[in-house]
Amino acid sequence: MQLWKAHGLGNDYLVWEGRANTLNEGQVRKICHRSKGVGGDGILEPTKSMCADFGVRIWNPDGSVAEKSGNGLRIFAHWLHYEKGAPHSFSIDTGFCIVHAHILETEISIEMGRAYWKPEDIPCTTPIWKTRHTIAEHVLTLYAVGVGNPHCVALFDSDQCFDDLDWVTWGAILEHDRRFPNRTNVQFAKVLNRNTIEMRIFERGAGETSASGSSSCAVASVCHRLGLVDAQIELHMPGGILKVSIDESGEVLLLGPVQVVGRCRLEQGFLFG
Repeated sequence: MQLWKAHGLGNDYLVWEGRANTLNEGQVRKICHRSKGVGGDGILEPTKSMCADFGVRIWNPDGSVAEKSGNGLRIFAHWLHYEKGAPHSFSIDTGFCIVHAHILETEISIEMGRAYWKPEDIPCTTPIWKTRHTIAEHVLTLYAVGVGNPHCVALFDSDQCFDDLDWVTWGAILEHDRRFPNRTNVQFAKVLNRNTIEMRIFERGAGETSASGSSSCAVASVCHRLGLVDAQIELHMPGGILKVSIDESGEVLLLGPVQVVGRCRLEQGFLFG
């Protein structure tokens, strides 16, 4: 029962190298626990796919299953190529969508598809493409967007300091907002210039994370639709920088590094005790 671990700018995932279809919610929570387990922002469980080259089930650390994860998919692509001999380009089926991965010299890119704005595609119960929301006397401007999983983006002025904002508390509240039936990922962002955005992330099922690929795509898509940035964008997060490009048809490409941590072996008593 081995796990292979890597991170994308501190956003760490574990690839399950045990038998397929053996993990359950409780075991995922045990493994991802930061002090009592291996620790991770999620587990990537290889699966078989009838419609793509490879398949994966993306577990959140709370035991729920995610539709998509930009960094998780980049890490899984790294594992497939360098550990399993996959080619430089291939498709991955998440069970909810199919993406295409490309192994470059020092980075890995994922074709993340187009952003979605309709409530039924996010999913979201009401059309809140743009809305005002008050939390603890702070009025936030929110934008709802889907990039294969649901996102809620709060934009701030460029001179606003994130250290002065209680954004972690706000993220926990917004994750469970009734307008998002499947909960939502939450981002807090400010545009620094036409090609640079600074952001903070509160991920659904994981909480505060140092970086996020799908969150970067969501924020870049919102700011690009508003005309605030150009098509080539750098997303600055506590863990580092991811790059997002958006072509004329709206297709989003995510690019960034992966750092391998290593392997560990789980004791049977830990997982099944």
